[in-house]
Amino acid sequence: MIDQHAQPPVGGATLSGVPVGTSTSAAVTAADLDAVAELLGRVPRGVVGIAHRCRCGRPDVVETAPRLPDGTPFPTTYYLVDPFAASALSTLEASGLMRRMQDRLATDPELAAAYAAAHEDYLARRARLGRVEEVEGISAGGMPTRVKCLHALAGHALAAGPGVQPFGDEALALLAAEGGWPATCPHGDAGPAADAGEPRGATTTDEPAAGA
Repeated sequence: MIDQHAQPPVGGATLSGVPVGTSTSAAVTAADLDAVAELLGRVPRGVVGIAHRCRCGRPDVVETAPRLPDGTPFPTTYYLVDPFAASALSTLEASGLMRRMQDRLATDPELAAAYAAAHEDYLARRARLGRVEEVEGISAGGMPTRVKCLHALAGHALAAGPGVQPFGDEALALLAAEGGWPATCPHGDAGPAADAGEPRGATTTDEPAAGA
């Protein structure tokens, strides 16, 4: 099961000019929801956009509403849904990487400032989907002062593009250097959207938010 310190919703890019209630990710289609359901093993709820796609075209990060259809507050805006990706990141977590990242936050003021800025970026992106009092000021992955979940940080990095989420970028670079996801598709087939063109989540922001 993919665990990002919140149950998945079952069933820098510039953010100026995007009205509240607007997803900054690619529009989600029925085929996307079917693909996510296959990956999660259940029907997704609260998905408002596709934040990033695997090279085969499958969604691997979804953008979720801050309040699910049943009224549950949901702080994890960018949720990693691909089990191959989750497994790869879990391996990094088991290696002690998060502890080393946490230690660096205490000794590197520039890194700490970048991580705090990533926290603010996350909150700003979620605010575009609406304000939910119960999760106000809460981002994901331990931000802004702790490193608790590489899955959430990598999801943010993929959604926002390089240079926004330092630890997410770092984790993705380590996985890419090993030759696996996200550098290559782990699914072993063309996927449901292989002919859809660029496999990244599109954006409705003023500037494109390139995926990693």
